[in-house]
Amino acid sequence: MRRKALQGRASVRTRRQVMAAAAGGCLLAADFWAPDPAAAQGRSPGKLKVIASFSILGDLVKNVGGDRLEVATLVGANGNAHVYAPSPADARKVADAAVVFVNGLGFEGWLDRLVKASGTKAAIIVATKGIEPLARAGEHDHGRSDPHAWQSIANARIYVANIRDALIAIDAAGKAYYEANAAAYLAKLDALERDVRDTIARIPSERRRVVTSHDAFGYFESAYGIHFTAPQGVSTEAEASARDVAAIISAIRQQKAAAVFLENITDPRLVRQIASETGAKIGGVLYSDALTDATGDATTYIDLIRHNVGQLASALAS
Repeated sequence: MRRKALQGRASVRTRRQVMAAAAGGCLLAADFWAPDPAAAQGRSPGKLKVIASFSILGDLVKNVGGDRLEVATLVGANGNAHVYAPSPADARKVADAAVVFVNGLGFEGWLDRLVKASGTKAAIIVATKGIEPLARAGEHDHGRSDPHAWQSIANARIYVANIRDALIAIDAAGKAYYEANAAAYLAKLDALERDVRDTIARIPSERRRVVTSHDAFGYFESAYGIHFTAPQGVSTEAEASARDVAAIISAIRQQKAAAVFLENITDPRLVRQIASETGAKIGGVLYSDALTDATGDATTYIDLIRHNVGQLASALAS
């Protein structure tokens, strides 16, 4: 009887230890996973908490991660990541995340300070890993790398692959789901690239010259053959000098640029001045570093590319 009583007490202690360990595991998991009350709002419980540094990257992450993720974006629609100033709320978001996806290539100059201030244990994933950066000499903000790699659809495929692999590494149970989502999205990007190349092929080669606010389209130029000139460098923090503007006006006259374009993240006055002095027409708005809100024409990455190509084709066709 005494032995049975001792065994019974030991069994109770063992069960309590297992339950305590399980509870501790749940507390640790809660740091990285959204709580069950999300289900009351029509969302599945247990979503992986993920941060994307800016809106375009956030859209790519959502397309791969789907319903398994709860995605928060730091620099939102129509936001300018070049001059962004993180808030204490941003630090809290980063602290609570399991994964933080960033562009890299010097795009988020404020990111290291934010990560340090947050004290996060999240995995920091550079979505441009494996992309060959374009050189942009003379830009102190970004060294010699142009960070706007997403402007090439071929590069967007690399973003998607990096996002997929990172999510699988931290959430192995979702492997098949992430792979299927990535494959479906990559097929959409393949179709998008075919459409882009077909559209640009119809633009006369001598008219493929435009002016934009800042130098955000180098990868697009390299991939698709539209030549871009910009009074600002790869960062909107760089101010164009009077000499820079005069040189661009001279170049436009010599090269006979067909149109100048505004951007959704920059001050349009400089481009309007250049258009006025050169006679080049304003071709519309191009989206460079940010998606639009729900009322705009570029609420997704695919919409952004389609809009830009449509604007270019309309302005340059004749």
